Amino acid sequence: MTKRIAVLTGGGDAPGLNAVIRGVVKTAIATYGWEVLGCRDGGEGMLSKDFLPLDLDAIRGIAARGGTILGTTNRGNPFRYPVKGPDGTTLVDRSDEAVANLREAGVDALVCIGGDGGLRIAHAFAKKGVRVVGVPKTIDNDLPCTDQTFGFDTAIQTATEAIDRLVTTAEAHHRCMVVEVMGRDSGWIALHCGIAGSANALLLPEIPFDLAKVAAFVRERGAGGKDYSIVVVAEGAKVAGEDVVLLEENEAAGIRRLGGIGQRVGAYIERETGVETRVTVLGHVQRGGSPSSLDRVLATRYGVEAAHLIARGQFDHMVALRGQDIVPVPLSEATSSIKTVDPESALVRNARDLGICFGDIVPSLLATRG
Repeated sequence: MTKRIAVLTGGGDAPGLNAVIRGVVKTAIATYGWEVLGCRDGGEGMLSKDFLPLDLDAIRGIAARGGTILGTTNRGNPFRYPVKGPDGTTLVDRSDEAVANLREAGVDALVCIGGDGGLRIAHAFAKKGVRVVGVPKTIDNDLPCTDQTFGFDTAIQTATEAIDRLVTTAEAHHRCMVVEVMGRDSGWIALHCGIAGSANALLLPEIPFDLAKVAAFVRERGAGGKDYSIVVVAEGAKVAGEDVVLLEENEAAGIRRLGGIGQRVGAYIERETGVETRVTVLGHVQRGGSPSSLDRVLATRYGVEAAHLIARGQFDHMVALRGQDIVPVPLSEATSSIKTVDPESALVRNARDLGICFGDIVPSLLATRG
C-alpha cells in the first residue's frame, strides 16, 4: 500500500521540470491521498537525507517556471559518487546508503525525472528493490522509446530565435555567423533550429564533416551573390577522422565537457574564405527560461501518468509519448541506446533539398542561390 512517494530531478535542468513535479504532486494528493517528498539536488538529497515536503501550496504556480524547485546536479550519482581524498578524487558506490535513507524516510515509491544518465540510475535502483518510475527529461531529445522529451521544444524555440537575430546582423555586415548549440551525441536541436531558422549549413554529430567543404560552401554562396551565411554546429559535431573538441575532462570526477568546435569552424572559415566570421555559443541559454506551452502540457501529462504508474504497481518503467498517448516503457529498453539523427532520414533529405550543407558534400551552386 503506497502512502508516501518521493520525487527527484537529476542531471541537467530542462524547461518543464516544475510542471512534471506539479503533475505528480497534484495527482498523488488529490487522486490517491499520498504524501509527497522532494529530494533536493537529485541523488545528493537521498544521500544527505535532505527531503522537502511537497503539498499543494508548495507547487502552486510553478508550471510556468524554468529550472526546478528541487534543485539538481549531474555529479551526484550514488553508484559512482565522487569523493576527494589525499590521492585525488575517487568514485565510490553509496547506493545502499541512499536506499536505506529512502526507507528511513518512509518512502514507498520514487519518481526519477532524468535523461539517459538519470534513468540508468533509476533502473539500477530498481534492481536494488526500490519501487521506481521514470520520466524522460532532456533538451537533446535523444532518449529512445519516446517520440519526444519535454524541454526539447523550448530549447529549439530559444535557438531559433537566436538564429533569427543573427541573420539580420550577418546580412547587415556581410558576415558568416557560426552558432554553436547543445547536442553531445545527437543533432536534434541543431537540425530542427537550423531548418526553422533558415540556416545555410548544419554540422551534426551523426555526419562527420570536412572543414574544407564547409569553407567552399561559404565561398560559393558569396560567388552566387549571397554575402552572408549562417552555420549551425552541435557541440558534439566532429571533423571527419577526429574526435570531439573538449573543454574539460576529468575521468576520476566523472567530468567530460564538450565545447570549442564552433570556434574552430569559425576560425577556419574566416582564414580560408576571407569572410569576416563571428561565433556565438548559446550554451545554457537553451536550458533556461519559461517552458513553451507544448513542454508544459507534455511535462504535466508525464507527471500525472507517473503517479498512475505507481498506483498500478508498474515499477521499473518510464512514461513515454507514443503518438498522442502516454504509455509505459520498461526502463531497460528506455536506457538501452541513444536516439540519434539518421543521416538518411526524411528530415535530413528535406534539409539537403533546401540546399543546406552538412559538410560532407558541397551543394550545387544553384542550391546556394536559393
